[in-house]
Amino acid sequence: MIGTDEIKVVIVEDFKLTRVGLRCALNENKDINVVGESENATDGLRLIEQLKPQVVLMDLGLPGMNGIEAIMKLRETNKDVKIIALTSHDREEEVITVLSAGANAYCLKDIDPIKLSDVIRDVANGVCWLDAEIAGKVLRSFPKQDKMVLLNNQSQNHNQVPLTEREFEVLKHLVSGKSNTEIAKELIVSVHTAKAHVCSILQKMCVNDRVQAAVKAVKEGIV
Repeated sequence: MIGTDEIKVVIVEDFKLTRVGLRCALNENKDINVVGESENATDGLRLIEQLKPQVVLMDLGLPGMNGIEAIMKLRETNKDVKIIALTSHDREEEVITVLSAGANAYCLKDIDPIKLSDVIRDVANGVCWLDAEIAGKVLRSFPKQDKMVLLNNQSQNHNQVPLTEREFEVLKHLVSGKSNTEIAKELIVSVHTAKAHVCSILQKMCVNDRVQAAVKAVKEGIV
């Protein structure tokens, strides 16, 4: 857990005014420190390697190498850094592509600065995050009939360990981008219990982290 330690952030964004706005807003927080900025992906990747931030804010509409390509390249060399994709678009296809590329969060650029600070803290501590409206769009993009077929197939597969009813509830909250603390509040359980459910879900779904679980759940129509 990052806890009260300083969270180092690098911003990769081609629009200078946006970079300045993000830096000024984020540096208002005592626990968040913007240590570097870049206007393109190539220089941004070098900066990330040099400064080793915990979190990267990655614009998707970058000139030359775009943000999705940059995320994929970054994931080839750095599995630990947390990546928050920033964009003006809320297309469900792009959301799936970005998360599959290795991003930990998908944020629209009109996000409130205070909320963005909270997202940075959550993501730094291993939480995946999606704007609730975006998550809803992604879920609605899958035909209901396909979901039913997938679920029926899964229930008939005796080699696959099914999720319990409570784990299914937790998975739905996880897909919505909620942290363990938020899940605990929703289900009226302890944070420790919520975390245990998440760990069990990851194991049963054969994935390594919350983002992979969320992507798999949406892609396969599990929720």
